[in-house]
Amino acid sequence: MLNRRHIRIKVMQSMYAFKGTESDDLIKEQKFLLHSLEGMYDLYLSQLALLTELHKKSKDYNAKLQNKLIKSDADKNLSLKFQENQLLHLISSNTMLQEAISNKKLNYWDLDFEYVDIIFKAILKSDLYNAYKAEEETSFKKDKQFILDVFTEIIAPNDKLYDFFEDKKLTFVDDLPVVNTAILKVLRKLKLTSPETALLPDLYKDDDDKEFAIELFKKTFLNSSKFGDEIGEKTTNWDSGRLASIDGVLLKMALCEFQKFSSIPYKVTMNEYLEIAKEYSTPKSSLFINGILDKIVKEYQSENIHVKVGRGLM
Repeated sequence: MLNRRHIRIKVMQSMYAFKGTESDDLIKEQKFLLHSLEGMYDLYLSQLALLTELHKKSKDYNAKLQNKLIKSDADKNLSLKFQENQLLHLISSNTMLQEAISNKKLNYWDLDFEYVDIIFKAILKSDLYNAYKAEEETSFKKDKQFILDVFTEIIAPNDKLYDFFEDKKLTFVDDLPVVNTAILKVLRKLKLTSPETALLPDLYKDDDDKEFAIELFKKTFLNSSKFGDEIGEKTTNWDSGRLASIDGVLLKMALCEFQKFSSIPYKVTMNEYLEIAKEYSTPKSSLFINGILDKIVKEYQSENIHVKVGRGLM
């Protein structure tokens, strides 16, 4: 589910949140990082639990309309497309997924049902829903596209849902964009014949990625002062305030990859941290970081130190 950029972002957040020194409890901080990464999976499952509850809500809503003694014209022309949506059915009937949600107690929506109501009402009022129920043709592809559009345009940007997750766990707010992207990626790949495990992707692509997260954090953590000194020496116009900012953290992590990860090309490292800076730091940060890293790389290459090994290396 996570890629290397997601891992770098979580390491950055952990490094930025930590205000101690290299002599403090590394094991404790490492556990915090891994717990934070695992928390992203909890957020993933809770979002799928929300889709399950919206599916249930549609069935309850239709049942109440059907049982009304006095029906309006709209009630008489009731659409069952939402409750019969094949993608929602696939999610709701996935035994492995529902067990994972239940075992981790991540179905927040039983108690906080008002958020399900808010999202459901927003869906019913939307042009998306009106266009969807007006479609005469029914297919898994159309059902899936409707849910993808609902998630993208109604669920993901909902401010009340954002506040709810922030209250549940502060780190969820930072994780939402990554997790929402992962959910869309998983749902797009789903087919009617997909195995149950398709909705339960591994958190890490492989063991190497988990090891990368641990080693990047540990080596940046243990060499933080050394990297900071080196960055300061490499520029005549060093702004000391930036070293304590996200920019400083990103520069230290980049130096860690330059020096301690010989198989990662300089260009890959630079591109990754420039993109992260664009998203998480100031408008000028990417130019600032690019200038310093470019200078450092040129010096390493001219001195033939921290040489990269492998294919396609800069």
